[in-house]
Amino acid sequence: MTDMNPDIAHHAALDARMVKAVRGIKLLSLASWPATVQAPFLEGFARGQPQLPQIDYPRLDFGDARRELAKVALAADPSHPLGTYLRESAQSWDIAAQLLESLGTNEVTVHSAALFGQPDEALPGHGPTTREAAQHFIAIANGMDHALLAPEEQIPVSATALQLQLQSDLDDFFDGRVITVELDPELIAKAAAGANRIRLRHGAAFSDYDRRQLLQHEALVHSLTALNGREQLNLPSLALSSPRVTATQEGLATFAEQITGSIDIERMKRISLRIDAVAMALNGANFIEVFRYFVDAGQNPEESFSSAQRVFRGVPTHGGAAFTKDTVYLRGLIGVHTFFRHALQQDRLGLCRRLFAGKMTLSDVQAFDPLFDSGVLAPPRWLPPWVSRANGLAGMLAFSLFANKIRMDQLDTPSI
Repeated sequence: MTDMNPDIAHHAALDARMVKAVRGIKLLSLASWPATVQAPFLEGFARGQPQLPQIDYPRLDFGDARRELAKVALAADPSHPLGTYLRESAQSWDIAAQLLESLGTNEVTVHSAALFGQPDEALPGHGPTTREAAQHFIAIANGMDHALLAPEEQIPVSATALQLQLQSDLDDFFDGRVITVELDPELIAKAAAGANRIRLRHGAAFSDYDRRQLLQHEALVHSLTALNGREQLNLPSLALSSPRVTATQEGLATFAEQITGSIDIERMKRISLRIDAVAMALNGANFIEVFRYFVDAGQNPEESFSSAQRVFRGVPTHGGAAFTKDTVYLRGLIGVHTFFRHALQQDRLGLCRRLFAGKMTLSDVQAFDPLFDSGVLAPPRWLPPWVSRANGLAGMLAFSLFANKIRMDQLDTPSI
């Protein structure tokens, strides 16, 4: 290890114990629905007789893991940055374990809200609620003149073609095969990313924007932070998707789409529709009503099913409960954007690079600053181009800082 002073060695040993304890706590995969549920529902919907899906969830017991997590948290020093990180991470994993132990019940909503928040929470800076922001983007997307779309924005790309394109993009980035792109017929979501593998749903249709979004969001944030986290000899848990880092991870990934010009208004609409749908489910809408909401918003039945099942992962489908993870995207995006602007203001853009050294929160990367300086934590091995090119990043953030001072509500209507 880089630094074997007693504090570092103690917390490194605790981190190794935590990594071992959480090995079976696979929140998203255990809460997600099997792909076989989709076809019968869509057939019923096509006949005009949709039935609420009934999901058989596994009965899980993480008692041993939770007891070990409690011991790790108790032994961690709350006055040390690694101790604080371990205590908060252990608590997050414990909540995730409780959520999985209550799959299929309304109790999932309580644990989900503790991990990911809810749609009625205010955005950073005491702004509007997450749902209000979502409705803002939905309204803008609905008001767009689709005649303005370029031809390449309207041509669907097959999963097979996207696999080849994305694989080529990644091989070029790494100068070799580090991440493999695969087709998966069992996937309900259109895409999923791990450290060394990105899966695309076989048979799905993608857009030109999807290719860039998958590269920037899934590969060069989610996969890259996992790969860089594996380089951390003293803190290997930075390679794991701890539930407490979800808002920062999704915010950083969505910010990557935005700053590289890879996000489009339809993508913002999809993210926002999911937030609105979570609020609907919490307010009593059942799966069929939420599914129809997505259909009425312009999604095809297959995508509407995929979107609706995200909202009902782990919870009963009759309404009044929801899996609230999708609320983190806008909140995380605004949090990360604000963090990057503050880093520029304080001449600390190096923090933005260090955020890629593993999966961590915005608070973690600031607390870890001296640990990076001393060599306890390793700098990121790989960085996306938009982060490594500091001048370009600074230029975009500087403009954002200045433009933010202009009050749109104080302007006369410009001549256009």
